[in-house]
Amino acid sequence: MKEFRQSALLDRLPVQFFASLVGKVSTYVKEGYDVINLGQGNPDQPTPEFIVRSLQRAAENLINHKYSPFRGYPSLKQAVAKFYKKEYGVDLDPETEVAVLFGGKAGLVEIPQCLLNPYDTVLVPDPGYPDYLSGVALAQGEMVMMPLEEKNHFLPDYNKISDSVLEKAKLMFLNYPNNPTGATATEEFFAETVALSLQHDICVVHDFAYGAIGFDGKKPISFLQTPGAKDAGIEIYTLSKTFNMAGWRVGFAVGNKSVISALNLYQDHLYVSLFGAIQEAAITALSSSFEEVERLTSMYESRRNVFIEGLKNIGWKVDAPSGSFFAWLKVPNGFTSEEFADYLLDKAHIAVAPGIGFGEYGEGYVRAGLLTSEERLLEAVERLSKLTIK
Repeated sequence: MKEFRQSALLDRLPVQFFASLVGKVSTYVKEGYDVINLGQGNPDQPTPEFIVRSLQRAAENLINHKYSPFRGYPSLKQAVAKFYKKEYGVDLDPETEVAVLFGGKAGLVEIPQCLLNPYDTVLVPDPGYPDYLSGVALAQGEMVMMPLEEKNHFLPDYNKISDSVLEKAKLMFLNYPNNPTGATATEEFFAETVALSLQHDICVVHDFAYGAIGFDGKKPISFLQTPGAKDAGIEIYTLSKTFNMAGWRVGFAVGNKSVISALNLYQDHLYVSLFGAIQEAAITALSSSFEEVERLTSMYESRRNVFIEGLKNIGWKVDAPSGSFFAWLKVPNGFTSEEFADYLLDKAHIAVAPGIGFGEYGEGYVRAGLLTSEERLLEAVERLSKLTIK
């Protein structure tokens, strides 16, 4: 059959590193092995029943069988504004400072195409969420990586970015609580970020996907809580993690009016809008008492404690994450991150994500997701204890 050559734009896209991991895990499962999969980032709990019931009722409403407004229902944007006021004390104009998204990933990939011209510079965390790279590639931007190192609490050190790069930079991605390291940001760091943004005219995009998941009694802070943050950029929030709504594909961007306007304009040409019933369910979630969210966070913290303490008990030197639902584990001497991930899958039938898949500075680590039961996490520790590594 005749094959049509794909565009140069598609050729520029980065390879989806984790597709190979999924393939490896699937092979072991098909061969009958009991694989404990800690390599995924997909929430394992169901969406709360009250949100599902809201969707079911809304799906019966004939108005939701029609196209919804291009930029989403005003009631959803009002719910977002109320949510941010209640949770973070941040005032938002629902019409000009909120954009409805088809999940957080969509916004993260769209933003570079909204703000960049070819060869514009983008500051990207390393290690970081791989789809930041996808959006930059689609916009033909040039990336400068910001190392996230343990010695700086996995925060970028702005003093190490040259003045020439800062003058060229148009966009910066940040993500706290962080995927993959589990680190959280401080008020001082966000204040420094705002000052840098305003000095060099860099739009900050803070990926707040894990905003609800903080441990040890510390609630993760929103970038928009920082004075001047609305002038500096936007924050992207998804309901995927907070409410276990990963498959529902609903999120939002909030903050700087000009950036929100650009996002809305771009999306006008891609979509009509989210299914109205999903928007109504999102309103129900954002307007809830948050008891379910608190229960979920408590569950992740308990899993973290069980897993980290278990690893320490078998002699591993590990640090507990302060947010997200990931643990960032150092690779023993003698292995690359990919070799170690393959070793664990082959010898212990435990799947983890190699750090190199998140960037050059992810080498030397693997990411383990706390997305299975405490019993399975303890079983993983038991399997690891039988290996001759620390």
